[in-house]
Amino acid sequence: MPSERELQISPIVQESLMHNARTLQNLQSLTASLFGVSAGILGLESYSGFLFYIVFSLITSALFYAARVAPTSISSGKAPLDTSRYFVGAVEFWTGGLMSGLAGFILTWTLFYGLVSA
Repeated sequence: MPSERELQISPIVQESLMHNARTLQNLQSLTASLFGVSAGILGLESYSGFLFYIVFSLITSALFYAARVAPTSISSGKAPLDTSRYFVGAVEFWTGGLMSGLAGFILTWTLFYGLVSA
């Protein structure tokens, strides 16, 4: 447990960082299934389906950034696209949910592709 002095020096609380990462990961996992449904209904195959997933996952992260991180970053005078106050790193923020949501995406993609094409 960090001391009060450490919290005054570095006011970022690890529990808050973990909560933020968990919230973003839950959002990305849920949207991955929705993207799988969309890709299956559209009849996407192979690389076009995976490209669909990557593009829309990054769009989801950008919308999350615009809704949650950007307003407070602008008011505090931080650099644009700086997520260090709310997340461990920028890579975790922008691409952290890609691999965790991939299984759900593939499952729903193949399910709905099979239902539509049958």
